[in-house]
Amino acid sequence: MRGNEVVVWTEFASPIGPIRLYSWRRGLLGLVLPGSNAAQLESRIEQQLGASGKITIVPGESDALLAHAVQQLAEYFAGARERFDLSLDLWGTPFQLRVWELVQAIPYGQTRSYAALARDLGRPRAARAVGAAVGANPLPIVVPCHRVVGTHGELVGYAGGLACKAWLVAHERATRIVST
Repeated sequence: MRGNEVVVWTEFASPIGPIRLYSWRRGLLGLVLPGSNAAQLESRIEQQLGASGKITIVPGESDALLAHAVQQLAEYFAGARERFDLSLDLWGTPFQLRVWELVQAIPYGQTRSYAALARDLGRPRAARAVGAAVGANPLPIVVPCHRVVGTHGELVGYAGGLACKAWLVAHERATRIVST
């Protein structure tokens, strides 16, 4: 990275409350759910991207990627989109990236347990590590960590709170597009 990097953000009024999205030249960086701390994500962005230059975080209502993300989120909340097709710039450990890849493969309207994801990774005793990786997901909804549940299907842990997680899971089950 050279010189000054610009990260832009916008807010989207969703049925669960205002959602803030962040992007930069390489893709969508983060999504802040209602009740979550935008300053915490901005600090993480500054740490990650500011290591070799200056970072400026500004509103970016005219940013094409953010506009595309807002459109896809609106479609998701209307029940017309099951999968996001956006340029993402996810950064994390190799383990986190692999977990997020598995989370993205969970079908719309379905859930998967932390333990099942650990088994899918070939690390059956790593359910807690999977939980930590899911909890570090910077793009909830887009990387649908709300689809990850406890061993017996119980809703546990979510950046936006359990009520938000319950709403998203119920929304997907009610609006699942059934192909014939």
